[in-house]
Amino acid sequence: MTIVVILVFFTLALLGMPLAFALGLASLGGLLAGGIELSVLPQRMMHAVDSFPLMAIPLFMLAGELMVRAGIMKRMIHFANALVGRVHGGLAHVAIVAGMMLAAVSGAAVASASALGSTLVPAMRKTYDDGYSSAVVASAANLGAIIPPSNAMIVYALMAGSAVSVGGLFMAGVVPGILLTLGFMTVASVLSVKRGFKLTGDAFSFRTAAIEAWRALPVLAMPVVVVGGIVGGVFTPTEGAGIAVAYAVIVGFCVTRELKISDLAPALFQAAIGAAMVGALIAFAAGVTFLFTIDMVPAAMADFLQGVSDNPTVFLVLVMSLLIVVGMFIESNAAYIMLVPLFAPVAGTFGIDPLLFGFLFVFNLVIGMMTPPVGVVLFVMSGITRVKMAALIRNVWPYVAVQYAVLILCLIFPGIVTWLPRALGY
Repeated sequence: MTIVVILVFFTLALLGMPLAFALGLASLGGLLAGGIELSVLPQRMMHAVDSFPLMAIPLFMLAGELMVRAGIMKRMIHFANALVGRVHGGLAHVAIVAGMMLAAVSGAAVASASALGSTLVPAMRKTYDDGYSSAVVASAANLGAIIPPSNAMIVYALMAGSAVSVGGLFMAGVVPGILLTLGFMTVASVLSVKRGFKLTGDAFSFRTAAIEAWRALPVLAMPVVVVGGIVGGVFTPTEGAGIAVAYAVIVGFCVTRELKISDLAPALFQAAIGAAMVGALIAFAAGVTFLFTIDMVPAAMADFLQGVSDNPTVFLVLVMSLLIVVGMFIESNAAYIMLVPLFAPVAGTFGIDPLLFGFLFVFNLVIGMMTPPVGVVLFVMSGITRVKMAALIRNVWPYVAVQYAVLILCLIFPGIVTWLPRALGY
């Protein structure tokens, strides 16, 4: 049955069928091949999406939409410009710092790419070429799935079961997220000098920076309230996402006063589309996961990998190498849903820290969102900015290399990932 499922899924996916439908038809094919009652499929689908933690994803998406429509992006950009605007690669630094701040609001790379691309690229084109401008913004947007709150980490924790907590994964992403930001800024500075980009922005002023920091305070406070509450055990991730929505509404109507009643329906619509896509993938993939389980695929995979080597480091390297390839061809949510139930239990048999394995798993697939041929962030940026994919790919590789460098660092020095969550009791 497993072979039937895999062949059906990959064939349909390669033919261009939406991944959710490909997963559903693969599940159906596997059930028919195994002589299992077809009623199992809707039962598994309903069970997979009937989850309280899963409700956090549409709520975080809605919070991000509301914050963008509330004019928060302008305050983020002005604050970032006051800090790093007058250095080599100033506009690129502004995009990266704004991406880091937006990541603490949106929780998703695609949402960040949409917001940053439409607001920053037009200004960046006055200094940089189109391909480089889009590549920098795409890289900054990819921080959205690493810096907490992260929808990808919520999906991973849901699929991994009780082995890992959402709060622990959130905290695991903080230090690597900072390293990524610094790495991106270093690349931007080097390329700015190498390509002779002119300086932009005003000279740094403590007074200006303080004023813009005060104006951006509502944005900076949101992740402290939401993520801090989740980590501190005050509320669950789903409750935290609901608080984020309420916070965004209050800021939009009472602080920036740019959010209008007419903005609520479009924001709800966009969040619903994103949530429906994730929910459909999870529901249809539930049948695939069920078939893999009854075929004892996790146990067989554990036996195979232990036969190759009983060294946990070798296992991690093998899985990370596989995920690099997977990330290039399969949409990340589909990969989480199909592969986490397979690999997470095997990692446990090797004695690997669940937080470390979970973060490395997520991080690897997040990088895959920027690698062709199925780099969803690249497609979003190309669609928004009308930049040819070839130009975008040509300029994005230095930033992809930084992400892989941080991934390797986290693999060699696990404390980068585990220190903060362990210090907080996870």
